[in-house]
Amino acid sequence: MAAPPLLSLQNIQLTFGGTQLLEAAELIVSPGQRIALVGRNGSGKSTLLKIAAGLIQHDAGVRFAEPSATIRYLPQEPDLTGHATTLAYVEAGLAPGDDPYRAQYLLEALGLTGTEDPKTLSGGEGRRAALARVLAPQPDVLLLDEPTNHLDLPVIEWLQDELSQIRSALVLISHDRRFLADLTRSTVWLDRGVTRRIEKGFSAFEGWRDEVLEQEEKDRHKLDRQIVREEHWLRYGVTARRKRNVGRLERLAGLRQDRREQRRATGNVTMAVSEGRTSGALVAEAENVSKSFGGRAIVKEFSTRVLRGDRVGIVGPNGAGKTTLIKMLTGLLEPDSGSIKMGSALELAMLDQGRARLDPDTRLRDALTGGGSDTLKINGESKHVVGYMKDFLFTPEQANTPIGKLSGGERARVALARALALPSNFLVLDEPTNDLDLETLDLLEEMVSDYAGTVVVVSHDRDFLDRVATSVIMAEGDGRWTEYAGGYSDMVSQRGAGVSARVVDKAPKAEKPKADAPAPQASAKRKLSFKEKHALETLPKEIDKLDGEIRTINAALSDPNLYTKDPNGFAAKSKALEAAEARKAAAEEQWLELEMLREELEG
Repeated sequence: MAAPPLLSLQNIQLTFGGTQLLEAAELIVSPGQRIALVGRNGSGKSTLLKIAAGLIQHDAGVRFAEPSATIRYLPQEPDLTGHATTLAYVEAGLAPGDDPYRAQYLLEALGLTGTEDPKTLSGGEGRRAALARVLAPQPDVLLLDEPTNHLDLPVIEWLQDELSQIRSALVLISHDRRFLADLTRSTVWLDRGVTRRIEKGFSAFEGWRDEVLEQEEKDRHKLDRQIVREEHWLRYGVTARRKRNVGRLERLAGLRQDRREQRRATGNVTMAVSEGRTSGALVAEAENVSKSFGGRAIVKEFSTRVLRGDRVGIVGPNGAGKTTLIKMLTGLLEPDSGSIKMGSALELAMLDQGRARLDPDTRLRDALTGGGSDTLKINGESKHVVGYMKDFLFTPEQANTPIGKLSGGERARVALARALALPSNFLVLDEPTNDLDLETLDLLEEMVSDYAGTVVVVSHDRDFLDRVATSVIMAEGDGRWTEYAGGYSDMVSQRGAGVSARVVDKAPKAEKPKADAPAPQASAKRKLSFKEKHALETLPKEIDKLDGEIRTINAALSDPNLYTKDPNGFAAKSKALEAAEARKAAAEEQWLELEMLREELEG
């Protein structure tokens, strides 16, 4: 018999600003469960988690929390005000009977001493203190909203290991796919105000989501066909029958109402980089470069060559000097010794980690155009700013919204839109995955992979590095850097360990966590056959052709006199329409199956 839930949300409804954010949301957390809460930016994940934590009152529905259960919530932006030190902040979260020594242990494990003044903490340090506060009581339920944001790889890996061992039930919101896949056993998908759940971890989510959306599209198509049939009956049916069959008219009205009320899935970001001239084959070459600040060696006798088309990942703990290394490789900072040779015809575009170039008082449209214009150049073509905003999922009504009023995910999309609009052949991305939802991450990966120029990326997202990097430059400590071929998992395989973790008061582990182990390679990898490749290339053209054929037939059938003038012709065209739509549906299904097979084989 299943254990009773510790926390339960049922049929939760909430309206913000006249828009219904949550329509029928549910979240049931039983002892020991590990749940990934996923959804697009703006779908209401953080709001649902706040309702679960009892911080926001919902409009309708039922929230139940087991009275004896302890529940702790980690917000995206923790508030440490009112506490003299980080230790005092963490201890304030303890309940009578909790281990008082665990607060100090967790702070030290997270790289803090407990004596820090909360007013002087960076975003990453504040997040570490907040993590210590929610972990210290060893609660029954942990609600974690983006726990890896602003953390470096050593802390992310320590946190993943810590969460894998605690007894608490977990509900996780995170953009870090590796983190979610390794920790979760159930997935709740919040989409258009409604939740769906599968009792599988995040690793199964994307395939399940695609199946659900595909079925929705098929159901929508069936509904459209029902409406067409009923409208045809209404136009051409016998008058006396029409007068008697009031119920059928009511059915048509109901179908139309259902169609109006259907909420389609939120569109995807349309992400394309504005490419500049082709650079020379050599982009940057460093020979025995060194750089020190205040007597501390940041880079020591490091050499590398970056060639056109390379995708170089840079990893290391916070403070290792990743930004310093980037500045030297882009020619923005001179080394103390050694030489940096930059290639020819370079056009540099940068995305900074802190989105520091985004003035909170600047309007969205001005942030994208630079002000004084309604258009911008994308790949040499003029594009209106509202159209470019739509590519990044902003509405026309948001054009005059100050940047400071946007959410973290929206600001991340603005920063990306700005960086990608600049003509470039050398793209530097500093923590580009922060605050992006999973769908936007997928598109960013595709953009980086398809970019004709050279990319240098700093990231703590292991999955992202595995998917895009051709080599990884790793901070070994004491100013030493080493370059490894392949992505993050390849680096771990060659090096024998990931990014050096902080020293913690734990017994040393006998082996590396399984999360870093490289995936076993199949002895003979299957490839697409010639026939399958040919079908992938030709099916889109065939679908477009069928679309044109369907439009032509529909135009003919829209003639109200056709049935009277030519009943046989009307019947023939109706039959031809059904056949064309059936062929189109079959072609779309075949293309989708082949595309999914291609992604599986190449991924």
